Amino acid sequence: MIQTGLIQTAHSDLVTDASYDFYGLRLATCSLDQRIKIWQQDENNAWNVEDDWKAHDAAVSKVAWAHPEFGSIIASSSFDRTVKIWEQASVSQSEAQQATMVNGTAQHQSTSGPSNSRWIERAVLSDAKGTVRAVEFAPHHFGLKLATISTDNLLRIYECVEQPSLTSWQLVEELDVQNIATGPSPGYLSRAHTIALATPTQTHATLDGASASLVAQALQQGLQQSANSSSQPRPGLGNREADGGWCIAWCKERYWGEVIAAGCGTSGVIKIIQLNARRSTTLLILSSSPSTATNTTSNSSAPINPTSTTEPSESRTGAGQAGIATYAITSVAWAPSCGRSYHLVATGGRDGHVRIWKVKPGSDDVDNEGMGEGESLEDAKWTAVSVADFDQHKSAVGRVEWNITGTILSSAGNDGRIRLWKATSGNVWRPAGSVGVEQTEEPNQQSESKDVEMES
Repeated sequence: MIQTGLIQTAHSDLVTDASYDFYGLRLATCSLDQRIKIWQQDENNAWNVEDDWKAHDAAVSKVAWAHPEFGSIIASSSFDRTVKIWEQASVSQSEAQQATMVNGTAQHQSTSGPSNSRWIERAVLSDAKGTVRAVEFAPHHFGLKLATISTDNLLRIYECVEQPSLTSWQLVEELDVQNIATGPSPGYLSRAHTIALATPTQTHATLDGASASLVAQALQQGLQQSANSSSQPRPGLGNREADGGWCIAWCKERYWGEVIAAGCGTSGVIKIIQLNARRSTTLLILSSSPSTATNTTSNSSAPINPTSTTEPSESRTGAGQAGIATYAITSVAWAPSCGRSYHLVATGGRDGHVRIWKVKPGSDDVDNEGMGEGESLEDAKWTAVSVADFDQHKSAVGRVEWNITGTILSSAGNDGRIRLWKATSGNVWRPAGSVGVEQTEEPNQQSESKDVEMES
């Protein structure tokens, strides 16, 4: 059985995102109405508004919770090209800080609802040159960091350098997702170096300590990619923001260092990026092109080339294939590993497909100097296999999300339904149920919970 609930008239305009806190007892929502609302679940499983305030000067695109060890903190991104950090404070603190100074400007907060708290704006991050579409805090073992991606196609990593006050955030990485260097990632580079350099106190470093050959290789690849992008037209749906998708998801496992999945624009690919103070690289490219997709319930055994830098829109412009559209990836989710030897990454796109990838990290025992018999740098490369490709939504997919154990995937589409997917005993992914708004709608109830029969 699927237990469902409905919050009537949650916002005065389209709801753009909803995010649970670490314990699943509070829900943050944001909307085109420029407001953020915090909901609290009571003993009757009803959701009541706890706080409500105008957060931005344009539509709010995403909201994310920090780990509770840092306090009650959320981050919001907006079409006004800013990311804001909010902290919950008691009424006494709020009254003393009704005009909180942020970047030299008094910020007056308003709230509604029965709560005895108020959310205070602690910082404004305004480096983006385009609308900010996604924000997500890093796993807590890397410290209080967050990642953002905007329509300028830049992935930005921020770190809080004054945790008690939350007012000072440093931009430690700014990466062009489309042109980031691609290369193999041996264990000695991806794990040991990243753990040593990407600590919770990491600061931005220069390339002085990097190998000259690595720098030359990165520059050469950047020139080649720039030449390709300028000489070959993109056959997709278009280059408007309305056609694109911008999304990010952190790898939850500490062992491999700071690794993040990111997608931008209309390319239809997700890049797995190793963040490193010396040289961040693309470990793997997950392509949504038909050549790498599988049937809706079948497994695939063809691994993806982990070092390919050619995006599907460029590789399919040859004879007989010109004009094949690529669809933007609108959402990506990285499953908790829970002891698995591989990772699961899910994507949702404007083509209505939900895809699940089995990502296998490279061996951490391979290095350039001491390779054993039968070992090569190929063993150090990350590889991926598409294990499921569902198109039941029949319309654009707006969000994909894993459960806490990484065993059930949920997806929300423009068909008005939330669908669940689960692997069988043979590791074959199947539909596990779905629910639509019409199944929970009760005109006389603001918030109601009920059970809906799962589909077979």
